Amino acid sequence: MIIKPNYRGFICLTAHPTGCYKNVEDMVKKAKSAPIAPAKNPKNVLVLGCSAGYGLASRVAAAFSCGAKTVGVAYEKECDGKPGRTATAGFYNNRAFMELAGDKNHITLNGDAFSDDIKEKTAEACKKLFGGEKIDLLVYSLAAPRRTDPKTGEVFSSVIKPVGKPYSGKTVDFHTGEVKEVTIDPATDAEAAATVKVMGGEDWYLWIEKLKADGLLAEGFTTVNYSYIGPELTHAIYKNGTIGRAKDDMLIYREKIDKLLKPLNGGAKVSVNKAVVTQASSAIPVVPLYISLLFKIMKEKSLHEGCYEQIHRLFADKLFGNENIIRMDDYEMRADVQAEITASWPLIDSENISRMTDIEGYRREFFGLFGFMRGDVDYDAEVEP
Repeated sequence: MIIKPNYRGFICLTAHPTGCYKNVEDMVKKAKSAPIAPAKNPKNVLVLGCSAGYGLASRVAAAFSCGAKTVGVAYEKECDGKPGRTATAGFYNNRAFMELAGDKNHITLNGDAFSDDIKEKTAEACKKLFGGEKIDLLVYSLAAPRRTDPKTGEVFSSVIKPVGKPYSGKTVDFHTGEVKEVTIDPATDAEAAATVKVMGGEDWYLWIEKLKADGLLAEGFTTVNYSYIGPELTHAIYKNGTIGRAKDDMLIYREKIDKLLKPLNGGAKVSVNKAVVTQASSAIPVVPLYISLLFKIMKEKSLHEGCYEQIHRLFADKLFGNENIIRMDDYEMRADVQAEITASWPLIDSENISRMTDIEGYRREFFGLFGFMRGDVDYDAEVEP
């Protein structure tokens, strides 16, 4: 079939297998061209949420810059063969990774990482792949809209809302470039609590508890989870909203995991990363406009990093240091960068957005997540979905 973008708002319903393959191939080339010093290299790595964004970048860095064996877990949909339907981008990304890396040193599991069943299957996969060796790094990079509690069976759904009072602010429809005001009602207590259950630290803790009980964690084991804080401009909808509460919960569980790992001389870390284009970030009002402006400024200052560049810097320079909270958003939060954002923000409107921001770059990166808008792919050619 000929595959074109079929999207609704921040959701793209189709993905291009060739474009996704080339996205992963680009990351692999970068990883191979910049090996990480052996002293810092993890050898046996488990990546939870390995199919896109920071999770995929982490797996590529571990495999191709560090030479590690990896087990990856993600919940992706295959193509069901119905007309006009494709697999998810994450499915194609995982397939591309396995084709480029080979299956001798890597295993990918497709299933619900929140479930006890996948935790058990993952533990068995780690035993099989790593042999007598144990896991020395676990990357937790799950992003899901809902979670089923493995003990009670209750399903929790997350929401992206402010807490306490309504939020009004400027946002953009990144498809059309229309800048408009948006008002979002605050979350109920139940919605905020459910978001914490989905996006907080409980499942991270359950994974570490399970793998430690199975004797699968190495001496000096490290685990890292990814977070975001952002500037005051986005705090009402992010840091001080329902997502922020979940991230606060993650920090509480980081301390609990740290104590759990003390007998192994191991530790839990949170990496606070910079703003990047993901399907999740595209769903948050204000954020696409902020990122479009941020990208323009950071590119002009030669500070811009994509997902892979940031994760490579994390692995090479900071992950195995002494910091428990790692600030990978250091370039984004530089005073000169934020000063320009503060000065430009009130001036942006639908007429000048293309000049004042990198809205086209945002749009290109969004569709790029699904394998589209690449210059080296013929999108008019038939492809097997």
